[in-house]
Amino acid sequence: MTFGKVMGGGLPAAAFGGRADVMAYLAPAGPVYQAGTLSGNPIATAAGLATLQLCDEAVYAHVDRAAEQVATMTSQALTEAGVAHVVQNAGSLFSVFFADDVVHDYAAARRQQAWRFGPFFHAMLKQGVYLPPSAFEAWFVSASHDDTALQRIAEALPAAARAAARAVEPDRES
Repeated sequence: MTFGKVMGGGLPAAAFGGRADVMAYLAPAGPVYQAGTLSGNPIATAAGLATLQLCDEAVYAHVDRAAEQVATMTSQALTEAGVAHVVQNAGSLFSVFFADDVVHDYAAARRQQAWRFGPFFHAMLKQGVYLPPSAFEAWFVSASHDDTALQRIAEALPAAARAAARAVEPDRES
């Protein structure tokens, strides 16, 4: 398993782990030396520890609700604009694909109308809502997504959905 900046409370950090027999190959016990820029950064480690200490059941429930709200609002706005899409989720992690069917693998993700994402993304950004910058990335929310933030997202979505609806497939431009 690998972990990225989420474990550092948003700061640069990385970690990996595995079965004990595999991890035993790493120095100092084994012959494989591993080091990296993000390994053991004390500030990121302290931030990650503080984040974990503050995350209780209420925080996780809030994050799950916020993710569900954003996913639902996004789907509603795209539906109202007539844009084919599918929202897939696992807990508070979700993805929006400009596709007709559920996406099970990278090949299916590539078949989506990803060209709709750019106009959607930039319309959201213009309204102060920063999304992951690729149609292939997952969306995340955090405990800081309060009612005010969710309202701002809700207000930005209709214009972004309309921008996605107006998008022109690149090979159809001329």
